[in-house]
Amino acid sequence: MSTYAHPESLVNTQWVAEHLNVPGVRIVEVVMGLHASFGMPAYNEGHIPGAVVWDYEKDYLDPEQGDIVDKDNFGKQLSRSGIQSETTVVLYSGLNNMLATFEFWLMKFYGHKDVRLLDGGRQRWLDESRPISSTVPSYTPTSYQAQEPNWSLRARRDDVLQAIGKETIVLIDARSEQMYRGEEKPGTQRGGHIPGAINLAAQRTFHPDGSVKGWAIPTTQPDETFKPVQELQALLDEFGISRNQDIITYCLRGGVSTHAWFVLTQLLGYPDVREYDRSWAEWGSLEDVPVET
Repeated sequence: MSTYAHPESLVNTQWVAEHLNVPGVRIVEVVMGLHASFGMPAYNEGHIPGAVVWDYEKDYLDPEQGDIVDKDNFGKQLSRSGIQSETTVVLYSGLNNMLATFEFWLMKFYGHKDVRLLDGGRQRWLDESRPISSTVPSYTPTSYQAQEPNWSLRARRDDVLQAIGKETIVLIDARSEQMYRGEEKPGTQRGGHIPGAINLAAQRTFHPDGSVKGWAIPTTQPDETFKPVQELQALLDEFGISRNQDIITYCLRGGVSTHAWFVLTQLLGYPDVREYDRSWAEWGSLEDVPVET
């Protein structure tokens, strides 16, 4: 990991095992609702000892606004988990860590300094037969104060509209090829992609019963750890994605695209990368924006 641009943003399972009881380190599993493989049932069945749980949909998306939570509510969530401004927060999830990368991006957006990602996520920990616990921990609440949003990390609809057709800006669509081509449009009125976007395609994987297992992401290995920096750079070079360009990442709802954002910013050190977190869930539901298929 020493060859990554920001190796301090990534920790392995051994590091976590050695820091389970270290004061000032908080482990967080990010889940999504009641999904058996990467939701609350999985956390309740067994999680890294001492890990608190945050729900991607319940804790960090405001259903009334269709947006991420504001600064105050973000701070309240961290306060409930006993986190202070100087706490080292280590995030992990199932689903190829894409729920955790969304939370990583959100924590950076609201200015938390020391946040890290467990390489390989929940699956890597389980594959190594490391200890798990069904005990839900409780920590003394704090009075966490989130920072003002860092808008250099986030793109909105108007930013994307202005980016279309500009050679200095590249749009990266991290959804599947089927969604990119408009063959599938889950939960949206329109299918296709934002004009000019490059498809760094993820692909859904399934359990034998046909239920969704997760996503195969081109920047990770079969064990869900990240590929070496040379392979990551070669992949981006193949698509002509240059660090001299401004980059905007998007997917369906911000999970796979924040995974791409993490690779670009934390592992490869690309300087100007914004996440369009409202992504195709917003764009594909608008009638007055351009779409390609």
